Amino acid sequence: MSRLRSVFLAAGYVLAVAGSAAIAGPSGIHLLKSVTLGGDTFWDCVYFDAANHHVFVTHGSHVVVVDSKTYDVVGDIPDTPQAHGVAVAGRLGKGFVTSGASNSVIVFDPKTLIVMGTIAVGTRPDAIVYDPFTRRVFTFNAGSKDSTVIDVASGTVDGTVALGGKPEFAVSDGKGHVFDNIEDKSEIAEISTKTMDVIARWPLAPCESPSGIALDKAHARLFVACGNEMMAVVDTKSGKVVTTVPTGKGADGAGFDPKTRNVLIPNGEGKLSVIHQDSADKYRLLENVPTQFGVRTMDIDPATHRIFSATADLTPDPGKRPPYKMGPGSFRLVVFGK
Repeated sequence: MSRLRSVFLAAGYVLAVAGSAAIAGPSGIHLLKSVTLGGDTFWDCVYFDAANHHVFVTHGSHVVVVDSKTYDVVGDIPDTPQAHGVAVAGRLGKGFVTSGASNSVIVFDPKTLIVMGTIAVGTRPDAIVYDPFTRRVFTFNAGSKDSTVIDVASGTVDGTVALGGKPEFAVSDGKGHVFDNIEDKSEIAEISTKTMDVIARWPLAPCESPSGIALDKAHARLFVACGNEMMAVVDTKSGKVVTTVPTGKGADGAGFDPKTRNVLIPNGEGKLSVIHQDSADKYRLLENVPTQFGVRTMDIDPATHRIFSATADLTPDPGKRPPYKMGPGSFRLVVFGK
């Protein structure tokens, strides 16, 4: 899910690393905490588990687990080569991590963090989402361009959904539908979680290369982070793009806070776009909050409105992919809020 390569190229290798704002802007959001986690391998998704107040940060071949209240590192899920996404089915007592290098999902206990087993899935699994309606987990496999469907209770594979393109982040509405961004097609695939097939495809133009996605259940609106520096708002009933709002370079995640009615798009170039929802179809850019270079995926605690992300000290490394290297031991969790 990394989009930092294009950010480096577009920025001419100028790395602007911003700290917290001296004076908070209109949203009041600023850097609250920076927690050093160490290590110098790639990272991807950040996932918040409210029930156990855990923040999961996928970090190379393992997943770092941080207590969301104390910010202490409370655990680690090992042996997850090319860890990407995390999903937790709390009531069923299982968590899942996608391992892109092993073409598998690692199953763990979300309370104890003890690994319970592995499940073979498609090629290069990346994003993952839990659907409470069917009690199934859907992995989104970048290599095989499909989704592996896992029954949480039994741990068995129920089926495979052909997606017809490279999947990115997805979200469940909890009512039998999962919406997945198809990056190379610039569209959303609507999946029936019961029948396990694609029931609709929605073009996202003018949005290109969609990655992050969030959902406003009350108004049936999807918020899509686009590679061409905008957010697209999609009506889940009609599948139409109702409006777009400018964002920034390197967006890879998205979030929605239903209490503040703010959509949050972290841009890897070093800013967090805060977009306010005035009505279901009307949105305005409230501000671009300075973050740090590399802050590009996120999750949110809707109770405290804190935003969790990760980054590191990055320096140019031309000719490599991605074209940067991490400062030794500089990997860190960053927390934003009011």
